[in-house]
Amino acid sequence: MSEEVEKPGRDAAVSLREIKRETLRPFLRMKVAESQERMVANNAVSIAQAHFEPKAWFRGIYADETPVGFIMLYDDPEEPVYFLWRLMVADEFQGMGYGRKAIAQLVEYVKTRPNATELKVSHVPELPGNPGPFYQKLGFEYTGEEDDGELVMRLKL
Repeated sequence: MSEEVEKPGRDAAVSLREIKRETLRPFLRMKVAESQERMVANNAVSIAQAHFEPKAWFRGIYADETPVGFIMLYDDPEEPVYFLWRLMVADEFQGMGYGRKAIAQLVEYVKTRPNATELKVSHVPELPGNPGPFYQKLGFEYTGEEDDGELVMRLKL
């Protein structure tokens, strides 16, 4: 008989951890809500892209010891602008503050990088439930730029 695993609560400690062979499987199984599938690539695609892009920095998002999401940064120390390439929180863990806490940790990481002056992100504006308002609550502002049909936002560091 398998034990029922208790899900972490809103007060869980959120951490960003390297994804290794031994920890990969739960990240490959994660899904966002069906309505969000067009907004973010699945983690298998993101992890594959990261392995072929030397400037990709990616981590698993954990709430206590439970894998709850994925985050990826375009990390180019030659440039002052860093780019939040992917953020996904699994459907069953959304609304718990994990994404907000993960972004806060990412911002602290980017502040330690050479020349960092801002963190950018982009999103498709037409899709219902797009993450624009979420990013605005975290201090990101629209730049007026568009990248491949996505609106670009920035957080000055």
